[in-house]
Amino acid sequence: MSKCSIRRRSARCRAAVAGGGVVLGVCLTVMWEGAVFGQQPPSSYSPVVAKEPFQETVSRMSAAKGEVQARQRQLLELRYDLADRPANGVTMSWGKPIQEGVRVRLPDGVSSWQELAAISPEDIRAKNLWPLGFLPLPHPNHPEGGMVFPQHHIDEIKRQEGRDLTRFDLDFDLPSHFLPEYPPAIYLTTRPDLGDVSRGQVVTLANYFELFNGVLNPKQLEGLRLLLTPFPQQQFNATDDRRSLKPSLGVTCFDCHVNGHSNAATHLVGDIRPQEFRHRLDTPTLRGVNVQRLFGSQRALKTVEDFTEFEQRGAYFDGDPVIATKKGVNVLERGSQVHFMAEFMAILDFPPAPKLTVLGTLDRAKATPQELRGQDVFFGRGRCAACHVPPYYTDNLMHNFRTERFFESHMVNGHMMAGDGPIKTFPLRGIKDSPPYMHDGRLLTLEDTVEFHNLVLGTKLTEDEKRDLVAFLRCL
Repeated sequence: MSKCSIRRRSARCRAAVAGGGVVLGVCLTVMWEGAVFGQQPPSSYSPVVAKEPFQETVSRMSAAKGEVQARQRQLLELRYDLADRPANGVTMSWGKPIQEGVRVRLPDGVSSWQELAAISPEDIRAKNLWPLGFLPLPHPNHPEGGMVFPQHHIDEIKRQEGRDLTRFDLDFDLPSHFLPEYPPAIYLTTRPDLGDVSRGQVVTLANYFELFNGVLNPKQLEGLRLLLTPFPQQQFNATDDRRSLKPSLGVTCFDCHVNGHSNAATHLVGDIRPQEFRHRLDTPTLRGVNVQRLFGSQRALKTVEDFTEFEQRGAYFDGDPVIATKKGVNVLERGSQVHFMAEFMAILDFPPAPKLTVLGTLDRAKATPQELRGQDVFFGRGRCAACHVPPYYTDNLMHNFRTERFFESHMVNGHMMAGDGPIKTFPLRGIKDSPPYMHDGRLLTLEDTVEFHNLVLGTKLTEDEKRDLVAFLRCL
């Protein structure tokens, strides 16, 4: 094959990627053939030396921001009903209404979720009927990646600390009514008598001592201080390779895990290459880490200390220790700093669930008939309890849904739509406080999660059973 042919095929590949419909094998072929003829081969490492002055980067990426945002907004509207429709009388701890209803759009040619559930995985794949909202959710700008924070968190941190988490190239993409309430409550296993110890505030370096002195022991207090201390990160650092206008002190653990919970800030996993196969991350809650035995949605790290150290050494810098050294990685001392951080995280409790018994199932004297029917579905035809075991509704294992049975791999907005692989079983306690759902946030409501699992598991629940199941999940 001539160099001219390679260039033509490479151009076609780039055009297909931009249009969202590339076949993986073609691009890999072009990459390999390009390497043969002297083009740069794919690399596991990030570039260390900037290829243009910082102000040129700002101008170029700022100019492209509108187009990038519009492309992601178009994807979201194509996949979901994004309307603000709160559930009647169902709220999170501080009163934010949760969203109700299936928001994933049905594929063309299918009139109902019952009709879709009756079709075999092979026919769904052959007829291209897998709902777009059940595909992996791309990062707001997947080829670029990096931490992106909801605007309300950016505003609050700027108000309290003067630290600016704004990116000049990108804004957060999901509407705020699909996110956890802000600020989230903080419940402690050690002081359940206090209820929410946050007093309705976002905990930062500016107020943590006032809030927690006399509530925590000295090690826990120091661990909390470290969780609130900004450290350099891939997009927020003091070098010219950053995405903040001014040199930045960095980000904190609680910039994503606000108040030990979540604000749904997003990022890309650091342990997959190439870029198009990296998964978007939805920040999980830290509530209940004391009952968990696996950490990271796919990494299967065995302790929260391992995860804490991994985040600082690797995940903050896209899993690249070379670029981390350049940008100022903070190597935490395992015996004290990491240990102290873990001690605080280990006392973060789930929110109260007044309808549950000490064994984690419904108190029949307090539950409604619909909630009790939903519990029966959960432990019966829904097969939910095969993975989500009471009292915390996790089995501390990993499971692979093999969603690739339902669709052909293809590229969307720079992200390869492929199978997810093994995902850990997240606890369901307090689940209504933690939207959006799945490891990448692709499911916006509890109703979406029920429809997703109904298809993946082939349980063929009735409409009444699905509504009852959602009612039960809201009790957890």
